[in-house]
Amino acid sequence: MNAFEIIKTVRLTEKGSLQAAKSNQYTLVADRRANKQEIRKAVEQLFKVKVLAVNTLNVRGKLRRKRTLQEGRTPSWKKTIVTLKAGDKISLT
Repeated sequence: MNAFEIIKTVRLTEKGSLQAAKSNQYTLVADRRANKQEIRKAVEQLFKVKVLAVNTLNVRGKLRRKRTLQEGRTPSWKKTIVTLKAGDKISLT
């Protein structure tokens, strides 16, 4: 897999903005098959930053229902929290 297949998107939330300001951590959505080493290399290659730590967790999809009795499910995804070296930053705009 190349770096664009591993890193899907950056999650922009209130909690994520506070983490970025306080402890230089950013939340990303990664491919479910990618491991921490692959995620580290992809972030360093795409954003030209130095990664200190990578934490991952698998988020299960929720059951949803839309106007019918038939229920569906939102997709499961891998949440990644990346800690960067002091002074490095990922531009989100």
